[in-house]
Parts: sequence; C-alpha cells; structure tokens
Amino acid sequence: MTSPRIVLFGATGFTGRLTVEALLARGAHPLLAGRDPARLEALASSLPVELRTAVADVNRPATLRRLIEPGNVLISTVGPFARWGEPAVEAAIEAGGVYLDSTGEQTFIRRIFQRYGPAAAASGTTLLTAFGYDYVPGNVAASLALEKAGPEAVRVDIGYFVQGNAARRASAGTRASALGMVLEPMYGFRDGRILRDHGRTRVFTVDGDRRHGLSVGASEHFALPRTHSGLSEVNVYLGWLGALTRAAGVLSRATPYIAAVPGAKRVTHALADRVIRSAVREDPTAARDEPAASRGEGVSMQIVAEAYDRGGRRLASVEMHGGDPYDFTARALAWAAITAATDGVGATGAVGPVEAFGLAPLVRGCAEAGLHAVA
Repeated sequence: MTSPRIVLFGATGFTGRLTVEALLARGAHPLLAGRDPARLEALASSLPVELRTAVADVNRPATLRRLIEPGNVLISTVGPFARWGEPAVEAAIEAGGVYLDSTGEQTFIRRIFQRYGPAAAASGTTLLTAFGYDYVPGNVAASLALEKAGPEAVRVDIGYFVQGNAARRASAGTRASALGMVLEPMYGFRDGRILRDHGRTRVFTVDGDRRHGLSVGASEHFALPRTHSGLSEVNVYLGWLGALTRAAGVLSRATPYIAAVPGAKRVTHALADRVIRSAVREDPTAARDEPAASRGEGVSMQIVAEAYDRGGRRLASVEMHGGDPYDFTARALAWAAITAATDGVGATGAVGPVEAFGLAPLVRGCAEAGLHAVA
C-alpha cells in the first residue's frame, strides 16, 4: 500500500496479530511496531509477505513519534490503555493524521474525548478511540434505531451481549484491562451531560431471550449526542455476566468506597501486571497470549439498541449479530485504517465512528467485518 502509511503499534499482541492478518487480507502492508525486536521478527517471519518492523516503546515516546508522519494512520492495540495508551495518542496529535485504538476501557475513552479532543482538533488530527467490539456496534445500532425513531427520540439504550464461552476467549490484554478498570469511576449521559454512574442494570430481549445488562461508560455517551442533537440520555449496558449481573451491579455501586481504601488501586494494577507477565513467559518470542478458545470458535456477539420518546415509549429497536468479538475488532480496525488512508475522514478532534465515516459507509464496513442487522 502506498502513502499515507499505516502504522500498527502493538503488532505482536493478541489483537495486534489479528489486525495484521485483517490488514493483509485487505491488501494493506502496515509498518509493524512494538517494544520487543525478537517478537517483531518472529511475527514478521511468520507472515506470507514481507513487512517492515520498527521498535517503539511507550516508556520512550520519541521512538514512537519518529515512526509517524503527517497524514499517517496509527492503530494502537497497546493495553491496558489507561496506563500505556497516551504516548501513542500524543504522537498522533503531534504528527497529525488519524489515530485508532482497540480499547474498551471507560476511563481512557473519557480521557480521549475530554483531555485530548481539543488538541487533536487544533492540529487537524482525528482520534477514533474504542474502534472495535467496544464500541462501534452500539454506535451503529443506536444510530440506525434513532434514524428509524425520528425526532421524537430523546433516549437510547444499548446492550452488548456475547454467546459462547467468552471468558475462555479473553486475551491477557483484555483481562489486564478489566482488572485495571475495576475501581475506576463509571459514567453515563443523562439530562444532556456526562455524569457519574454506578451499578444500574436492566433487562433486554435479545434474539427472543431475556438478557441482563450492567451500565458502563462507553464512547456512545460522547459520540451519539453530537450526531443526534435531540438526545438527552444515552445508556450502555454490558451483558456478559448473565445471572451474576445484579450482583455485579451491587459491587459496582460499592467501588467508589473500595477505591478510597489506601493501596486498593495498586493491588489491581499489580494483578494486571502479573496477568501480562504470565502470558509473555509462556512464549517470549511469539507473544502467545492467545486464549484456549482459539479463533473464537462458538463465540458470537449480539447488540441491541432501543430508542425512546420523552414519555418512555419505545419508538424503534435494532438488533445486530456477528461472530467473534476479537475477529470483528481486528477487521473493523483494518477497514477503518484503510478507508481513512484512502478516502479520508469527515471530522477532526475526538470523534465517534459515525462522525468520521458516515452511517451508511460504516454499516457497510461493519458488514464486511461480520456484523449485520437482523429483522
């Protein structure tokens, strides 16, 4: 692929390697970047085409900045993002271009929109955070539901659900990110503003079954009100825990008090570090943190979005189904990077996926990545 170049930072991790495959499948030839030259070489030598590699380390930001030129597209899959993600964001803003990441971490998403968005807009940079299963499908499903509902819609509820053994599929990076987020403050969008939120639950009907979801912070809270000006409330729920969701809600409401205990966050960060070190020790050259449920066999995702009027009447509902969330994330990142590199994006600053690409192209991109609306 010719200029502008695509740089994939974190290429040797689980999501990074899936994204390499997805980029190659679409004809792109990214620069592979990571901190360990041996792991980079092992990855490059396993590929069917020759790709360039470069060493870059979040602890040495200059090594990352020198890889990115104006107009480049940078994909970051380096997590936990709340701890290690900011150098890539800062490098992208300094260079100008398009930044994409695979985070699902609520604290980092909020940081992108509120801390880095203004600087990105000033430099002509586009920041697209959480561009994967977390949280592109909800942005798409909600936009479709709001489009169907019309101007009466003031609230949208979004639910994310997984079927199959998602816990076995979770990578070391995902487990570490989840541990890092356990004691972080949650947020929502109600009364037309971002506010603190903990522990709300609700029940959705998904594919004919009742499914419980726990409220979380997400990119939809920032992105959807900008593309649908009448919205005063956006709710996002994760439903991976099934019958344990209510108990998780109780724990979530207690997290502000637990987090106030001296040393509590250090404990969760230490546990996250242990998860990552254990994965690397298994195979330090090949970065084998791929879970036992290889290639997502038997794992699928369902997303539902419901639009409501001011009186609480449901106006429209959209349900979307897809395959393995990790595969979708890699394919969505590849689609977005190549589309941004070849066709550009529609907005600068910290933006949502619909702002960047438009709803119709994004729906087509999601379909190519394996996510489809169902009747």
